[in-house]
Order: sequence, then structure tokens, then C-alpha cells
Amino acid sequence: MISHISLTHSNLKLLGSSDPSASASRVAGTTGMRHHARLIFYIYISWPINFFLFIAGFELLTLSNPPASASQELGLQAQSYDIGKMDKNSLGPEMLAKVLRLLATTYLDCDDKEYYDKALCAINLANKEHLNPAGLFLKMKILLKGETANEELLEAVMEILHFDMSLDFCLNIATLLMDHERESVGFYFLKIICEHFKSSENIGKALVLYIDMLLQKKEEPLAKEKIEEIILGHQTGKQLTTELVDWLHSILWKKAAISFEVQNYADALHWYCYSLRFYSSDHTDLNLAKLQRNMASCYLHLKQVDKAKEAVTEAERHDPTNIFTQFYIFRIAILEENSDRALQAITTLKNLLTDKELEDNDLLTDRSSPTVLLSLAAQFALENGQQIVAGKALEYLAQHSEDPQEVLTALKKKEMDRLLTCLNIALQKFGQPFDEETSTLDSRTDEAHWFRKIAWNLAVQSDDDPVTMREFFILSYKLSQFCPSDQVILIAQKTCLLMAAAVDLEQGRKASTTFEQVMLLNRALEQIHKYNDIWNLLKQTGDFSNDPCETLLLLYEFEVKAKMNDPSLDSFLESVWELPHLESKTFETIASLAMEMPAYYPSIAVKALKRALVLHKKQESIDVLKYSKCMHNLINLSVPNAASNADLCPQEEVWGYFEDALSLISRTEGYPETEILWLMIKSWNTGIFMYSRSKYVSAEKWCELALRFLDHLGSLKRSYETQMNVLYGKLVEALDKKKGSENDWSKAD
Repeated sequence: MISHISLTHSNLKLLGSSDPSASASRVAGTTGMRHHARLIFYIYISWPINFFLFIAGFELLTLSNPPASASQELGLQAQSYDIGKMDKNSLGPEMLAKVLRLLATTYLDCDDKEYYDKALCAINLANKEHLNPAGLFLKMKILLKGETANEELLEAVMEILHFDMSLDFCLNIATLLMDHERESVGFYFLKIICEHFKSSENIGKALVLYIDMLLQKKEEPLAKEKIEEIILGHQTGKQLTTELVDWLHSILWKKAAISFEVQNYADALHWYCYSLRFYSSDHTDLNLAKLQRNMASCYLHLKQVDKAKEAVTEAERHDPTNIFTQFYIFRIAILEENSDRALQAITTLKNLLTDKELEDNDLLTDRSSPTVLLSLAAQFALENGQQIVAGKALEYLAQHSEDPQEVLTALKKKEMDRLLTCLNIALQKFGQPFDEETSTLDSRTDEAHWFRKIAWNLAVQSDDDPVTMREFFILSYKLSQFCPSDQVILIAQKTCLLMAAAVDLEQGRKASTTFEQVMLLNRALEQIHKYNDIWNLLKQTGDFSNDPCETLLLLYEFEVKAKMNDPSLDSFLESVWELPHLESKTFETIASLAMEMPAYYPSIAVKALKRALVLHKKQESIDVLKYSKCMHNLINLSVPNAASNADLCPQEEVWGYFEDALSLISRTEGYPETEILWLMIKSWNTGIFMYSRSKYVSAEKWCELALRFLDHLGSLKRSYETQMNVLYGKLVEALDKKKGSENDWSKAD
């Protein structure tokens, strides 16, 4: 096998190099191709043939796959098998065309512009000898690989229509064009196809493919026009086949799912409604129930409960024993505060989940899936204040779950929500006017202390649920406001606000939308401002110079202001730069936060890293690892891409950073070798950048600096020394030529 292949490629290369006519033009130069085809024919018939067909299909929900059309490329592969069966002495036009197509394919597979014209000549001759769809398809592949102009492609596709090729073949060509990002030609050809085959009984296939391509290329307005055309035809007698309707459903549902994932529920509904219009009122397909549930989910997200209820009612009519149908019935009953209906739905859901034949409900084989639904039902009921219904859901969860921890977690969630409600009621009571006849001021204070401690303890126990933990800390803070403001209360209030701000900030980092992020960051900033007020009062009660919370809140406030592009950020930092107690780590954190999206403040990051570097150098014993990391970040910001950003730091200042690093490397052991290598490469690339800008003196200086770093490499020196010296020699040679040819050498910088 190996010898055959080697011989073939060798002969092809020799033939190509000795055939001056083959590269003359795409049309001329066919002289001798027949001779080459005969030579290659005898080589190809000795090849063993082995090819694999893999068909991968992604099915959205339970809709059928799009109708498959015959691949023209399979015909090309099968030809070699046909050649192997033919008599070597019989070489008619059809067999010669097959050999020429294989020759064209071989040239094409060389993936070299040198062989492109040869491939085109071979396929043109093959199509002239014997016209075959495989030959036309291969010609289109060759034209596309050769980056042919759209005008020439248009001529080729019109030629295909002239040869009266089948609809499936034309659609394959259109798909090929789209796959190669020739949308203008592809869409034009699809339009012509639809017009040319409008009387064909299979025209629906072309229309559905047209819609699919339009949606893939985000041409939604035109796609909607075509969908309306199909719907109109479907309702007036020009119905699509069941297979094509399923394909169209798949396209529409996939588009709806994409919109749903980005929370554009109105748009998702739009596409689902198109799908719904293909169902008749008496349709009993289970996919119709699934469609109605999908629409109900969209309506619920849009707070349109009545429309969601209508959709779920239809889903129940078609598929009443589906667990997801019952789950949506349950959710709507909860939103309508219909406890009886919700209890009925959760009981039905439990009975369905305990049924052995869960497969009929499209449930995953994962045994935890039923308990997930019951847990979600309990949580949804708790969130909407339906305690009795939630209790029943948790009861069923305990019966059904084989995981004790899952049950305990659900019960804890239920109890925490109940206690949260109780504490909120208590807070409201404390806010009401004080009645001296029923209680004394001391007893009221004691009660406030008791409730704030309860809220505090519950917050500490909710560390696995940050959102609930925040709610309890905020409640503890609010309840503490009914207590005397002594040092203990102020410290407790400070801690509550610090924890609440931390949770809001973390949630803001994870927010999926800009609106949600801004809301959470604003809330965090509000807690920070309250914290600062309390902190100023607390410092009047004692010495808190060693309290790390002040630095932590400073970083929190900077992060919020940076991410919100707060106009007061600069004035805020003016006071920060002057604080005497800040450590190098704090400045490095500021630098990191300044570049963390959506913030982007490289000038602030550079300034912070400069201050961190100063603090590192002031240490009696410099921590080389920390220093090298800080220096790396500073240089990387100052010279991010071969000195392309000259605004952040002057060149002289950047040079000073490299010299400082080199000085420390020279007198200290332990500087990471990978960092020395990085400094060497960075300084060399900076020199090359200067050379490209005709700054020849600077170029030589920076490249010499790179060699100085090279001298301090350890085990890596041998890998780079020869290469660097050779490159430097070439650079010096080039610089000498510049010196000889330019009088204004000194002005170049």
C-alpha cells in the first residue's frame, strides 16, 4: 500500500513539473492531459480502496432529521472502485472522465496553488469527455478552493442549471457555496433554484433549505417572508411532506432555543408561534404538547401568566401524564395562589415520578431527576409564600429521595425561608410606634438584641447560600439600629455591612446581564458608604489601626467604581495614593482590578504597580519572586506588544525598569530563570520594533540589553545563545548598512 502511494505521488509531481502547458491557463494547456490520464489510470487501478462514511445528526427535541441528499463526493470516492473492476485495455470516455476526476482530486488534495490550475484543467477535460454530476461538483470545489471571483462562480452555477441537473444536486451546490462563505452567490443560486424548480413536487425542500441558510446567516427578515410563503402554501393545498415539516420544525425550534438562552423570550415565542401554525386543531402529536410547554415557559418569563395557562391547558389536553406538563400546572397554580390546584398538581407529579415507566415522560435516566423536580417545586412554593404546598413537596421529596443530605438541605432551605419571614415581621414591628404601656424601653432593647443575634447566627449558618446569608446579615444590621450604639454594636454593624457588600460584589461579578450587574454593584456601593460612616464613628471609640477591614473596603470601593466607570474614581484614588499604611499587595490588587473587565484603566494599573515596586525595593531583604512578578506585570503593561503602546510610560522610564531588574538579577540569587528569559525576549522584541520605526540607535541599545539578560540565563542559556548571537550579528550588519546609506543617523531617534 505504501509503495503504491509513494509511486503515485512521485509520478504526479514529475508529471506536473515537466508539463509546461499545464500552468499556462485554466482553459489552455489540456494538451497532454489525456496522456497523463492514461498513465495515472494504470496506477490507480492497483490501489486498494477504503473509505468511511460517518453521518452525525443533532436532533433538537424529538423532531426528525432534515432530509438527507446524496453526497456528490461519495460518487468521487466510489469511482476508484469502479476503475479497479474495469478492463485495463478498455478506456472509453466515461472511464477516462473518472480517471481525470481522480487526477483532479489528487491535484486538489496537494493543497498548493501550483496544482490548482492543473486540477481545473483536469476536471474541465473530464467534464468534456463525459458530463457527470460528480464532475460538476468537483469543479465547484476546485473553484472555491482557488478563491475564484464571484462572477466566475455565478457563471459556473448557471452552467449547472443549463445542464438540467437535479434539484438535490443544485441544493448540494448551494450548500457548498454557503459552507465556503460565498453567501451572495449561494443566496442568489437558491433564489434561482426556487424559481427554476417552482413546479417540482419537491420544491418544498429548496424552500426549507433557503430558510435554514437565511437563519444561519442572520438574514431573519427574509427568512420570515419565506416562512410566511410556506405557511400560506401549506394552508392552500401546497403542503410540505411530513419529513420537510419536521425539518422546518427543527429549524424553528433551534432558533427559538437560541433566543431563549439569551433571555430574549419574546423572540423565542415568535419562532415557536411559526411552528404552531403548522399544527391543525385536531393534531395529536406529542411534540405539540412539548411546543405548548416551551411557549408556556416563555410566557412565564414574560410574566404573562394567563397566556402561559392557556398554553399549558393545551399541553395537558394532548399529554396529561407528562411530568413537565404537571410541573407547569403546579407553577401556574402557585402564581395564581390556588393552593388546592397546586396540591393536586404536586400529588399527580409525585405519582408520575414514582411510576416505573418514566421513559414516556422524556425524563433522563439519571435517578436524581425526579427529586430535582420535587426540590424545584418546593423551592418555587417557598419563594411565593405557599408554605403548605412547599411542605407537601418536601414530604414527597423525603419519600422519594435516596440522598439524606438532599432532604436535609431542602428542609433547611424551608426552615431558613420561614425564619427569614419571621425576622422581617419582627423588623416591621420594631418600626412601629413604641407603646410604653405594654413594654419598657429596656425590654424593647433586649428584644432587639435577641433578634439581631438570631439573624447573625442564621447568617453564619447560611454560608453555603450567599444570597440568604446576605439577607440575614442585612436584617441583623437593621435590627441592631434599635440597640444603643456602643462599640460592640458598631463592630457588629460594620461586619454585617462588610459581608453584605462582599456578597453583592461577588454576585455582580457573576451577573449575566449588564442591568443585573449595575444593580448589584450599586447595592454594594450603598453598603460601603454606610460602612464608612460607621467606621468613622468606631474609630472614635478606640484604636483600630491593625484592623484589615479598612483596606478590604477600600479595594471593594475601588472595584465597584472602576467597573461602573464612576466619574469620581480619580478623586477617590487621590486619597488612596497618599495612605501610608498600604502594602505592596494592596497596590498590586488595585492594578489587577483596574484591568478586570468591564473595567479598563491601564494608566491606574501602571501607577499602582510602580508604587508596589517601590515598596518591594524598600524591604531589607527583597522577596525576589514577588518582585519579579510585579516587574513582569509593570513591563507588560508599559510595553504590551513590542512597544506598541508608548503613551503609558516614556521609553526612558521603561528602560529604567529593565535596568532595575537586571541590577537585581546581577546581585541576587533566586530570580526565576523563566522571568529572565521573558525579559530577554521582551527587550529584543522592543529593539526590533524600534528598528521597524527607523529608530536605529534605540534598536541597537535594546538588542544589546537582550544579550545582557542572556548572560544571566542558567540551563536555558545553551538553547538560546547561538541563535541570539547570530540574530544580533545580522542586526548589526543591517545597522551598519543603514549608517552608510543615511546621513541623518542621529536624527532617526
